[in-house]
Amino acid sequence: MNLRLLALLIPLLTMPGVLADGLPDLGEASQSGFSPQTERRIGEAIMVDVRHDRSLVDDTELTDYLNNLGYRLVASSTENRQDFEFFVLRDNTLNAFALPGGFIGVHTGLILAAQSESELAAVLGHEIAHVTQHHLARIIAKQEQSTITSLAALAVAILAARSNPQVANAAMATAQATSIQTQLDFTREHEREADRIGIQTLTQAGFDPRAAVSFFERLQKSSRLYENNAPEYLRTHPITSDRIADLQNRLEDKPYRQVPDSLEFQLVRAKLRAEEGTPQQAIAHFEEALREKKYSSEAASRYGLAAALLRAKETARAEQELAQLRKITAPNAIIENLDALIKTASGPPSAALTQYQTALKSFPNHRALVYGYAEALLQNRNSSDALKLVGDRLRRFPNDGRLYELQAQGYAMQGKMLLSHQAQAEAYAHQGNLVAAIEQLQLGLKAGDSDFYQLSIAEARLKALRAEHAELTKKP
Repeated sequence: MNLRLLALLIPLLTMPGVLADGLPDLGEASQSGFSPQTERRIGEAIMVDVRHDRSLVDDTELTDYLNNLGYRLVASSTENRQDFEFFVLRDNTLNAFALPGGFIGVHTGLILAAQSESELAAVLGHEIAHVTQHHLARIIAKQEQSTITSLAALAVAILAARSNPQVANAAMATAQATSIQTQLDFTREHEREADRIGIQTLTQAGFDPRAAVSFFERLQKSSRLYENNAPEYLRTHPITSDRIADLQNRLEDKPYRQVPDSLEFQLVRAKLRAEEGTPQQAIAHFEEALREKKYSSEAASRYGLAAALLRAKETARAEQELAQLRKITAPNAIIENLDALIKTASGPPSAALTQYQTALKSFPNHRALVYGYAEALLQNRNSSDALKLVGDRLRRFPNDGRLYELQAQGYAMQGKMLLSHQAQAEAYAHQGNLVAAIEQLQLGLKAGDSDFYQLSIAEARLKALRAEHAELTKKP
């Protein structure tokens, strides 16, 4: 998703019936202004569709790592009064992008291309600066006849174009698209401002600020090989020699410091690499790296090999590699979770359950372990323990949509259909899909398996969701 594609799709979205359902009608940007609240509402509307896109990486560990990294940077930013959400799209192109309201997406290709954690942090810091300085909002506010609703729908449609390049190519041929594309591009001043603030944030967060220069220089050199097919990040964030020189000047008086990568950075990159190509290709990649000692982290390479072996259903070999991995690294939640997944695949069920129980004692807040344990309990028809685990977690983390999904499964297993539909409704509501949440509560109220107290709670929640949906979709 990027601003150029955003512009290319404008002519398509002026056709009847193209605007996405459920997007808030927020009036004309030029008349109402573009407040932070408006930005957030647009971003949330877009994210409803992003969360249903097949390219969205549904990997808790990768998402948590990226959000931890992102919030480490946000905490060091001078403008950190808003919420952020970082997510990953499975795409081998080098791209990252910011949406209105603090939503920042990163392509898997960019994560794999980063040669250090500081390089990845440099890109996130730049995108965070675009958000905190409201660059996209300032561009949109200048459009005299652009409604915010149509711009939100426009961004939603980009996801469809990702899998249908002919659509984007057809739009590219129109003069209107070319004109609006120019208006929506980040300006040179925006890029310089994001560079300056991003470097400050990177330094304050304890990363190597020179990583921004090294990453941008490498991208610039590689772009010469692409000709007209440059990486998306170069097309939406043009990297010029002047920009690089400006960054170098800003860093000239800064002392050099070497910042080691976290093990988590190396592990999530190894996980992504283990999922590329066929399982045998992934196995061969890590075997060669270990044999030739061509790696930046032996632990990550052994983790990647074990993950690739699990993918190939070679669980015995995966267990052997995991045993080797444990000899060279300290206990780590991501490694413990892989162990549980291997035991789940190889059986017996009791081994996986024991592994989850043991791992959660050391890493009680690792979401992947919590979800995996709940799923294992449900697979073994132990809905009571699963519901207790999920219920305890929800009291601490009431906004975790995945926990509500697991709770819905547990209640359904016990035949408690109102409670099941009610939990699923909360899962949808936390995804921003209010229509689906309302439908679930309506189904639950028809189930006929609840008492007066439970019905009253469900009816009150249904009323609240309907009011929220009406507020979001009302005309100005």
